[in-house]
Amino acid sequence: MSVLLSLLIVLPLLGTPLVFLAARWNKRVGINLALSLAGVIFLLAIFSYWVVFASPPAPGQYSLVEKYPWVSFIGLNYLLGLDGLSAPLVLISSLLTIFVMIGSKRMMHHMEPEYYALLLFFEGSIMGVFLSLNLILFYIFWELVLIPMFFFIGFWGGPRKKYAAMKFILFTYAGSTVMLLGFLAVYLGAPSPSFDIPDLAGKIPLAVQYLPLLATFIGFGVKLPVVPFHTWLPDAHVEAPAPISVLLAGVLLKMGGYGFLRISLGLFPQASSQYAWAFLIVAAVTMFYGSIVALVAKDLKRMIALTSINHMGFVLFGAFATAATGNILGVQGAILQMFTHAFAVGALFMLSGYIHEQAGTREIPLLHGLKITMPRTALLLVLASAAAMAVPPFASFLAEFFTLAAGISAFPLTGVVVLVPVITSGYFLWMIKRVVLSPPSSEPSAGGTGHDIPKLDAATIALYFVPLLLLLVFSSLILGPSAPVAQFLAHLGGR
Repeated sequence: MSVLLSLLIVLPLLGTPLVFLAARWNKRVGINLALSLAGVIFLLAIFSYWVVFASPPAPGQYSLVEKYPWVSFIGLNYLLGLDGLSAPLVLISSLLTIFVMIGSKRMMHHMEPEYYALLLFFEGSIMGVFLSLNLILFYIFWELVLIPMFFFIGFWGGPRKKYAAMKFILFTYAGSTVMLLGFLAVYLGAPSPSFDIPDLAGKIPLAVQYLPLLATFIGFGVKLPVVPFHTWLPDAHVEAPAPISVLLAGVLLKMGGYGFLRISLGLFPQASSQYAWAFLIVAAVTMFYGSIVALVAKDLKRMIALTSINHMGFVLFGAFATAATGNILGVQGAILQMFTHAFAVGALFMLSGYIHEQAGTREIPLLHGLKITMPRTALLLVLASAAAMAVPPFASFLAEFFTLAAGISAFPLTGVVVLVPVITSGYFLWMIKRVVLSPPSSEPSAGGTGHDIPKLDAATIALYFVPLLLLLVFSSLILGPSAPVAQFLAHLGGR
């Protein structure tokens, strides 16, 4: 039995106190230790992904599994698994952690021991979410993720950090409590009581599926987030430090998408199929809301946060398009969308931090002429915006195309959502016109100070674009491993 999956969780969790103590002794040593541990975890993630890619498991199976008895007589087991759904998210989590640590070296200047220790704690917890195949184990890691994110916002955030942190914790904790009640309903209603997802998939009676589906929709909908559970997200992003916004958008939001695919579609397939139309409506409203409200956003970071709501709507749209028709492009597009969104929006959030640091503001009306004052930053901002707009040659184009095609095949009336990418392009182009292409302002506080992003940091952000460019040509790197997952979810729904 391989211990690779446990290492992905345990190494960062054990590294948390080590990095804290090392950084208290010597800041540079502590930061380098954190980066070294994150590098090791990334190598393990690459190897685990290669295992899944080289030998994709059969539908409903897992390439790597670890199982140890815990409290087995009530259905609790330490059960981990890796397949074409979890492997890309594990890879994203490990890579973005490294990028965030590198970006934080320039932006974070106080309480570094606590900060870098919490980054590792966050990484270990999020790995547990994406690898857990026992509902209670999944819930435990789900809750652990809240702890570091609450402190990141509340201790290192902006002027309204306490308000944003409390709003974040109240929304997400309330949603996860409802989700837990749904898990308990599954346990009590299943023919053979168990919390293990492989034992439950395809075996829960239809009459038992409805209430847990609603409960998990609330829990996962808060995290994704979907309208009307989204209001915590713009506040959290605006107040969080830029590197933490990268994790918030690039990794934490994916917990909701993962939950919808693994649990909502995987455990409640018939109910999901029956009410797919309702979920598609919610997804469409979320997509339109995020894009329309972003049109009037004046704060650059708030605009990027709202576009995350828009893009996560595509994940929900693709997932339930597969539930409605059995078109596997929906699930595959949803998985690809989570992967590409992490890098496109991650780059945007990191750039917003550099712009704020150098220009002294994130207000779009006050930023002018970055092509002159901050040319490297301006170029990266245009590229990241193009990726978020799903413009070829970025793979985000394929992700949105797949989800839209699957949704329209389910219900032709949903074709109206093709307007969402048009609106998205509109507000990004309008932002670029005002921030990049306009002439520099004569005011020293607007449009930059003349200090461009350092070359090393620019090179790091440029790395965000490598997967986005690579996957347009080699999309099989994601679509290959995800195909068995999509086929299994479509089959469970009876489609």
